[in-house]
Amino acid sequence: MASTTLSPPRPKAPNRLRRYTVRDRAALGLMAGVPLLLSLAFVWLPALATVALSFFNWTGIGGFSDMKPAGLENYRIIFTIYPEFPPAIEHNLLWLAVFFVIPAPFGLFLAFQLNKRLRGSSIYQSILFLPVVLSLALVGFMTELVFSPTEGLVNNLTGHAGQNNLIDWLGDPRLNIWAVLIMACWRQTGYVMILFLAGLKSVDPSLQEAASLDGANEWQSFRHVVWPALRSINIVVVVITVIESLRAFDIVYIINQGTNGLQLLSTLITANIIGETSRIGFGSALATILLVISLAFVLPYVYITFRKDTRS
Repeated sequence: MASTTLSPPRPKAPNRLRRYTVRDRAALGLMAGVPLLLSLAFVWLPALATVALSFFNWTGIGGFSDMKPAGLENYRIIFTIYPEFPPAIEHNLLWLAVFFVIPAPFGLFLAFQLNKRLRGSSIYQSILFLPVVLSLALVGFMTELVFSPTEGLVNNLTGHAGQNNLIDWLGDPRLNIWAVLIMACWRQTGYVMILFLAGLKSVDPSLQEAASLDGANEWQSFRHVVWPALRSINIVVVVITVIESLRAFDIVYIINQGTNGLQLLSTLITANIIGETSRIGFGSALATILLVISLAFVLPYVYITFRKDTRS
């Protein structure tokens, strides 16, 4: 019987760093440079220009030569004698609080239920996500159809469409903000649901199985296993919720252009910049305040994200 000799394994060739060709560098430059230029042109430069314009008085008609330095006068007026500013801040904070109380936990609940692989789960996901596809302007029109005093769905179902017991959901400043928030929550819930559902798909099922073998019930398994694993998604949901609540505009503008109980910072900015009395500097000051509030929530998220990347 012939003996076979095994040849020793060949040593692996050392890894050689691939040198970028001129074509590769041009492609990388385009892929990185074009988004950077677009971001600078359409995001950062307008933002910086808005901050600069907030220190001037300018109607936007006579050219830059008609710009008059105002210093902090625009901000002084906003924080002291501008009557529309306090209710706008209150409504934006109310919008933010309601978004945290209703769509965030309810979206998590729906995502947790759909993650159980129910029969027809994809159909339920499509139905619940459908409002997100709709534009906010269309949701504003739907709000008018649902809460119209005489022809709206709510008043006709509850018997309050008559003249004697009419409920003016959109005209009463004590009620219209809540009617709008109901429709906004209806749209926001599907968005939050998809975010949490994506996070739940990344959780290792063996961890939940191990917890159930140790005697943990469904709530204990969610609290001690699933919830800590959703930490990164929770941060994203917080940032998205803050951004969506601060940039709310379309729904209220469709109804009454952000007046009579529906004042928001975004509608005040629009009314002062492109309204009947154009005040570019004053509107820019309002936009700067909104920018600062947004950065107060977004910058901690960016810091935590980069800090996590540097540690890993």
